[in-house]
Amino acid sequence: MAPYTPAPTVEPMDAKSAATAAQLWQVFDRYEGVPYSYGGTSARGFDCSGFILTAYREALGRQLPRTTGQMLATGDVIPRHQVRPGDVVFFRISGKDQHAGIYMGNNRFIHASTSVGVTESALDGYYWRDRYTQARRFE
Repeated sequence: MAPYTPAPTVEPMDAKSAATAAQLWQVFDRYEGVPYSYGGTSARGFDCSGFILTAYREALGRQLPRTTGQMLATGDVIPRHQVRPGDVVFFRISGKDQHAGIYMGNNRFIHASTSVGVTESALDGYYWRDRYTQARRFE
């Protein structure tokens, strides 16, 4: 008999957040593995803000600013403990906020990584946890 392993803790998600996450996961499934391309906004290649822009447009029917810098200047800042699916999370790399992804719930976010393209990562993963700076909500 295998030893008992408790199920992972899952944060509760309201119906709106669950619907947002489901729509965004569909877009992620379509583009997972698409390579990183600076300035990219299509299935030929995405940069981080280009992927966010495309995911928001296709999944949620919303238009966001094109660049990470423009995204940082708009939307509502959300405390980390209140982040919900669809919020854009930002990370400091090389001394400035220059990477972003979309929070999906349960400590996961989707993004276009320079190393692996469109992927899913843990917010508290070894690379990301100390680089997280803020989240913004675009409604």
